[in-house]
Amino acid sequence: MESEFLIALLTIIAIDIVLGGDNAVVIALASRNLPEHQRNKAIFFGTGLAIVVRVILTVIAVYLLKVPYLLLIGGILLVYISYNLLAEDNGEANIKSGTTLAAAIKTIVVADIVMGLDNVLAIAGAAHGNILLVIIGLLVSVPIIIWGSKLILHFMERFPAIVYIGAGILAYTASKMILEEPIVQTWIGHNQMIELLIYLVIIGGVLFFGWLSGRVKTSESTN
Repeated sequence: MESEFLIALLTIIAIDIVLGGDNAVVIALASRNLPEHQRNKAIFFGTGLAIVVRVILTVIAVYLLKVPYLLLIGGILLVYISYNLLAEDNGEANIKSGTTLAAAIKTIVVADIVMGLDNVLAIAGAAHGNILLVIIGLLVSVPIIIWGSKLILHFMERFPAIVYIGAGILAYTASKMILEEPIVQTWIGHNQMIELLIYLVIIGGVLFFGWLSGRVKTSESTN
């Protein structure tokens, strides 16, 4: 039981780091026009409020995923998110910088909510209804994202395999959500071979088609 908790916690932290690497960029952009002495306040209060809002949204998502068919729908959405992580190059976020402390904090919180919806869904799926996991995972991973995201983004750009590992973790979480949907278990009859095949198809499909789409877009941009 302890090992399951630890694996789920590490999965949540990995998901947050992979999907939240651009959050520090948002914070930097939102507070760049503030006086030096107000920047740290904007970062502290903006991030603190963003964490509280994200915990609330994730807790809501955890309970919503108990509604029939929502695990299946959430899993399918997470498959798309994991594919998109490899296929899309979103570029720099279009973030309006605040000229006052309150405006900067508002921008940070709103941008985090909008950009963090994929995190919320992925963490809710990985938590398996355990709210403690959600809170611990966010408390551990958010400081890492804030203070280390530029380093994380640097390594992601330099070592693309890290992004593939992240996409694989998301695809695994999506597969687990889909297989935990009662209607899916009714269809496959708790057959372990079919379950393994679904894992392989989803994870392998996300990695292969994400890689292929990325290659096509890279080729188009160089022509």
